[in-house]
Amino acid sequence: MYLIFNEGYAASSGESLQREDLTTEAIRLTRLLVAAVPGEPEAGALLALMLLTDSRRAARALPDGTPVPLAEQDRSLWNGRQITEGIALLTSVLGRGRPGPYQLQAAIAAVHAEAASDAETDWSQIVALYTVLEALAPSPVVTLNRAVAVARVEGPAVALKLLEGLDSALGRGHRLDAVRGHLLELAGLPDEARSAYLSAAKKTGSLQERRYLMGKVADLDAAQNNGGDNI
Repeated sequence: MYLIFNEGYAASSGESLQREDLTTEAIRLTRLLVAAVPGEPEAGALLALMLLTDSRRAARALPDGTPVPLAEQDRSLWNGRQITEGIALLTSVLGRGRPGPYQLQAAIAAVHAEAASDAETDWSQIVALYTVLEALAPSPVVTLNRAVAVARVEGPAVALKLLEGLDSALGRGHRLDAVRGHLLELAGLPDEARSAYLSAAKKTGSLQERRYLMGKVADLDAAQNNGGDNI
């Protein structure tokens, strides 16, 4: 169910960034699971995670389908009903024994959902939750996500070090290069960032993701050209 949801939330190929039919079906099936095993904390946490993540759907893309990063999303477009239900579900399952991976991921999503803006997000709490998640269920994707959060707390240079060694596990996908490009751009290394964005654009099967990444390349090129004109 989580795999179905993820494919709907961020389609791996095609012209659409999102597939609402898949996310809706995944949420429907997970509701049935929660009803079937009401005492299973991870089932409730999974539904909470889906609801909190899906709540951002309307803000995740421009009318032409171009992706909008979390930091730039119009949070007034987030679905308040899903956020309320998701946080209530998460609250109801926390404390039932040792937290599982879905509870931790839902808690991270809840921190984002409860913040009025990107600037007001408790990034230190998100780093702490990712650190616990990485210890409980280590994976290259968790490390990649933790690096993004670490960049907001300790800076891009520290975050870039966390990406070392992930190429063998994530190198075939585009996300590692996309995150690396973002961190290199934050670190003030436009040439390296440009190369990373180009590499990510070549690897993604999503036309909308490719458009976004090539837009980042164009922005870097424009900034460098404007800088050259001012010399």
